Amino acid sequence: MQLKIYQADAFTGQLFGGNPAAVIPLDHWLPDETLQNIAIENNLSETAFFVKNNHGKGYQLRWFTPACEVDLCGHATIATAHVLWEHLDYEGDEIIFDSHRGKLGVKRDGDWYTLDFPTDKITKIETPEIIAKALGVRILECWKGLEDYLVLVESETVVANLEPDFKALAQLKSRGVIVTAGGSGVDFISRCFFPAFGIDEDPVTGSAHTTLVPFWSKKLEKTVMTARQISQRGGFLKCHLLGKRTAISGQAVTYLEGVIVIR
Repeated sequence: MQLKIYQADAFTGQLFGGNPAAVIPLDHWLPDETLQNIAIENNLSETAFFVKNNHGKGYQLRWFTPACEVDLCGHATIATAHVLWEHLDYEGDEIIFDSHRGKLGVKRDGDWYTLDFPTDKITKIETPEIIAKALGVRILECWKGLEDYLVLVESETVVANLEPDFKALAQLKSRGVIVTAGGSGVDFISRCFFPAFGIDEDPVTGSAHTTLVPFWSKKLEKTVMTARQISQRGGFLKCHLLGKRTAISGQAVTYLEGVIVIR
């Protein structure tokens, strides 16, 4: 069996930046064990697989880290849309994906792709002791969303200098922790740590911005914002809070096209 594979860097306009994702078109779903093994072999934060819907409109989309399947992934969704438009001759300005988190849209405007994702519901909580010890910095606020904890710290410098205890964070019964602060040149910055899902630090996390955007929208009293994720690779995002939905925009660049051979 041979499968086409693409790899694209998402949330960046330049190669070797942003967050790399593998994208694999399928004619039909393969066993979950095979999908997981491919994701392990790729060893990227996410590998996306998609199958055309039987009714002919849109696609079913799934994402796997090297450790497990995830319910929502922004950068690999942008990478998938990029592959469909740039390499698979998709026509139209919007693609609809069916996922574990419902219908997700991607629109294209020039070389920008805009995700239509569900807005996270967040609740302010006391900082869990595991997080406080693992981060080792002064925490101003802690919030909990559907999958992640969101931690506000004093400054961009504090975020940039973090050296978390990943083994400790992996004990959390959640995907992980988003650490954020106000940013220079953008409305806010962040870093994302997901060791329980096999990703110590994710380079750029679209799904985390469904949590970050409602948080910063209330704090800054604005609905249209810019953001950077200040990992080593880094990424830039445009965000717009639309009530129950969040629009997250970024660019993407193809890194490779190839073939997987499974015998």
